[in-house]
Amino acid sequence: MILGIGVDVVDLARFERAADRTPKLLDRLFAPSERISGGESRSLRSMAARFAAKEAFIKALGGSDGVRWHEVAVVSDEQGNPSIEVHGGLREHLARRGIETVHLSMSHDAGIAIAYVIAEGRG
Repeated sequence: MILGIGVDVVDLARFERAADRTPKLLDRLFAPSERISGGESRSLRSMAARFAAKEAFIKALGGSDGVRWHEVAVVSDEQGNPSIEVHGGLREHLARRGIETVHLSMSHDAGIAIAYVIAEGRG
């Protein structure tokens, strides 16, 4: 059963300006494992898509109560397919809500990053 749906878009230029203006922003929003891929720093476009994913995830939950930025991580498998990993107290929060699976799709093109999240479970 679908328990929640969330979508978010991020203007890439605006995200890049915010990251330039506030150097610690990426540290506050993302775990170190999210900022690095294959030993290299991820591009700001990729980080913007991950930010959109976290925002879409919060919308799929119905709000940010119980959500801390570092307890939500956007990870990729060997083929580069993204998914959401939850840690800490957020894992229990999802269990209480009956959310068992979180589906994620994200992309960036033409100056926009977008993410779509579906929360699924028994409710």
